[in-house]
Amino acid sequence: MASLSCSASDLAPLFSSNTANATAVANYLCTRFDSIANKLSDTTYAIDNTYLLFSAYLVFAMQLGFAMLCAGSVRAKNTMNIMLTNVLDAAAGGLSYYLFGFAFAFGSPSNGFIGRHFFGLTDYPKPTGDYSFFLYQWAFAIAAAGITSGSIAERTQFVAYLIYSSFLTGFVYPVVSHWFWSSDGWASPTRTGDLLFGSGVIDFAGSGVVHMVGGIAGLWGAFIEGPRVGRFDQAGRSVVLRGHSASLVVLGSFLLWFGWYGFNPGSFLMIAKSYGDSGSYYGQWSAIGRTAVTTTLAGCTAALTTLFSKRLLVGHWNVLDVCNGLLAGFAAITSGCSVVEPWAAITCGFVASWVLIGCNKLAEKLKYDDPLEAAQLHGGCGAWGVLFTGLFATKSYVNEVYPGQLGRPYGLFMGGGGKLLAAQIVQILVVSGWVTATMGPLFYLLNKMKLLRVSRDDEVAGMDMTRHGGFAYAYHDEDEQSIKHAYVMGKIEPNIETPPANLSLP
Repeated sequence: MASLSCSASDLAPLFSSNTANATAVANYLCTRFDSIANKLSDTTYAIDNTYLLFSAYLVFAMQLGFAMLCAGSVRAKNTMNIMLTNVLDAAAGGLSYYLFGFAFAFGSPSNGFIGRHFFGLTDYPKPTGDYSFFLYQWAFAIAAAGITSGSIAERTQFVAYLIYSSFLTGFVYPVVSHWFWSSDGWASPTRTGDLLFGSGVIDFAGSGVVHMVGGIAGLWGAFIEGPRVGRFDQAGRSVVLRGHSASLVVLGSFLLWFGWYGFNPGSFLMIAKSYGDSGSYYGQWSAIGRTAVTTTLAGCTAALTTLFSKRLLVGHWNVLDVCNGLLAGFAAITSGCSVVEPWAAITCGFVASWVLIGCNKLAEKLKYDDPLEAAQLHGGCGAWGVLFTGLFATKSYVNEVYPGQLGRPYGLFMGGGGKLLAAQIVQILVVSGWVTATMGPLFYLLNKMKLLRVSRDDEVAGMDMTRHGGFAYAYHDEDEQSIKHAYVMGKIEPNIETPPANLSLP
């Protein structure tokens, strides 16, 4: 938008020869122009902050999706436990990210490895970021912790959740996000000069930063803990321990789908930005719409591919597999959602489905037990999404989203050479190495201190009863007892159907 600022010396010559009057008129008009310019600037800030806050609310709503998905995927005797861990991820993650995480991630000016300002939001906000930015980044941090909790469900002590969640959101995840999202990060595409392979890593909304971090952390937690009791029989054959509610799984999946529209499109951080000349119909708002479309297409394609693939492999239509396939497509497209064409998103979702199926087959052979397939889904499909961006990123979209760098590399299959792909491969390697070097020893130490896994007896009985004071569901409520009493006393007809006297736990 053209500047509305001016000075009296600019306008005075345009008026009458009476210098005093001309200057007065010029001063008056300039004051009005300045007032309008300030109002427009304020409005732009308000629109962008409102957009970012709304996106933060959507991403935070994904915690409800995680909670429902996790609850439906575990057995009923562990429902209270897994719900509590999801609340804990948000609560503990909120304090740790406020005290340390945000500073480590975005505390500029800093070095390429870790931030060093804004601890406890000291000296914040700044012209470069407001409270809405903190809230948005906190919602991302607790999403990574929520992924990990699914991998170690049904057998982990409560204190272990508290420790790992605080450590992950306060240190491990923020360092990774600093590398790739801070303007000071050594691999950031927004870094001023000295870009990695002349490009930096394009991980727009976090296939690597969020999903790989959470997935690999969960991988090590579940590996060190070992499989749940009964997951593999004495001959080493896989035994399916089904979750108790497909309804909750579907509800959680739809909530996550809804929240992903804040996760991916919201990562633009602002909406009131034009591309090129002002007054055009095309601007950042168009790129945001395109990002929502690519996100949708990748998830839908992965869901349908999983549906038909599993039908061919196992002989039936399984809604639980479809839900995981859907999420696999979303996790994969998250890296390149803003810089690829819609048709490429379909390719991303198709491959993501088979990556998930392949990772699950490998996990079964290795006797690895992940109740929510979180490591396979977020770690495996997240890694595919990072590679996908290096293959299919479009030149024009890369230059729109990451302006100011002439000749920036783009996708290999789109004619942009292999530099971006090389940067993406580096991201996969360093994220895997960093999370392994930090979370692996943490889980190993917790296991050695007997703070990681519950006892066999507690696990078999269910942690709701042994650790949380009772089951999540009231199997014998007062209404049932009243009906049974009325039946015995002859106050209702014998042919009226009454609830069973005993209900067994799944």
